[in-house]
Amino acid sequence: MKNGILCIETATKNCSVALFEDGHLVSCREESSTEYIHSEKLAQFIDEVLTENKITAKNLAAVSLASGPGSYTGLRIGVSTAKGIGVGAGIPLIAIPNLVQLALAAKTIDDSFELYIPMLDARRMEVFTAVFTANLEVLENTYAKEIDADSFNDLAGKKIAIFGDGAEKCLETLNWLNVELLEVQCSARNLGQITLTKLIEKKFEDLAYFEPFYLKDFIAGTPKKIFK
Repeated sequence: MKNGILCIETATKNCSVALFEDGHLVSCREESSTEYIHSEKLAQFIDEVLTENKITAKNLAAVSLASGPGSYTGLRIGVSTAKGIGVGAGIPLIAIPNLVQLALAAKTIDDSFELYIPMLDARRMEVFTAVFTANLEVLENTYAKEIDADSFNDLAGKKIAIFGDGAEKCLETLNWLNVELLEVQCSARNLGQITLTKLIEKKFEDLAYFEPFYLKDFIAGTPKKIFK
């Protein structure tokens, strides 16, 4: 499998592994649980996906993972596993931010919205979020936000999609906006195309020093394309 990519998602409750070739999904294993089963299931899913396609990690072009934000423990498990595969097989590591993969998946499902707002559950009414334009440029970078009646009031009048495992709990609070809930969750299934783009552009992470993106303070800036 010359252009095979192994993709891993452990940043949320969904433990997910997918194998792609030339950006096309070949195989996937995933299971969502409130018990965070990543330590139990991740290695099993990886073995199953590789075995059923009769390849080893050394035959892959790269290993990719969702890099956060999300569960601290889940991220640590995913990163350590991906690093181990990268070092052992001598293949590069590619990291994809969770909110970027969600925005890409949402736009693929429905491209009619003016704004795309992924939301990952943090605690109570707090979410990890960002705001993307219709062209998937970053309007607001990733930050932790407490959702209340005044949230996103500067976006009133826009047609907005919200999605991710933190979106449903925010829907009623945001119902004064022109907002629609899309059924989009973090999954290794979402990582194929953007990982392939980064592979072609050789945008790799340092296997020795890469750390997951737990959360950084929001820094306002001008919109930028997500593939830069």
